[in-house]
Amino acid sequence: MEEKILNHIGIIMDGNRRWARSRGLPAILGHREGVKAVERTLIAAKELGIPCVSLYAFSTENWKRPKSEVLGLMGLLKYYMKLKLEELNKENARIRFAGNISALSEDIQEILLDAEQKTRNNDSMQLVVCLNYGGRQEILDAVNKMIGDGVSLPVTEDVFRKYLYLPDLPDPDLLIRTSGELRMSNFWLWQGSYSEFYFTDKFWPDFGKPDLEMAIADYYRRERRYGKA
Repeated sequence: MEEKILNHIGIIMDGNRRWARSRGLPAILGHREGVKAVERTLIAAKELGIPCVSLYAFSTENWKRPKSEVLGLMGLLKYYMKLKLEELNKENARIRFAGNISALSEDIQEILLDAEQKTRNNDSMQLVVCLNYGGRQEILDAVNKMIGDGVSLPVTEDVFRKYLYLPDLPDPDLLIRTSGELRMSNFWLWQGSYSEFYFTDKFWPDFGKPDLEMAIADYYRRERRYGKA
């Protein structure tokens, strides 16, 4: 039986808006509560010895949301990145970003680059935030870069991986999705081809350490065969 080691957990943080709506609150307050859930979950992941966590924070499709909500999300991003950078360094945690970051505003790009640079040597835990990210777009970007570089055919998986946004990132062993939805929503399409999935009906703002522990326990009860009998 394949040995199960949890090197990377990816999370589709779904349900912020429905959490707010169920309480008669504006969507942005649901996103604020979602940030608190991020903090709880990252603290729990570190305590549980998970070396890498990736968060699906803003997809390429999320631009279709109301402009006021998108602006509010970007404002939250800028605020919390500035607020938490010192804490990330104190915890010896490295932060990285995946997605088409160049499409974001210049001030946000500067904040993200600064955070990556200032935490690049930290090694207690790796946090990957997926912003303006789409799995299909990542694959298309990789193909276009290979064409631009004149990569010869046939292309192997090892060569293709070098053109992904974060080629050194280990594939996610476990993908968690909150809010009861049962789909990938364009998240880690290449990297998550053999990930185990865990779904919970909880909205993301209600997620915490007990929920993470249940997901991990469920993962360790499974047998990963990778197509083998």
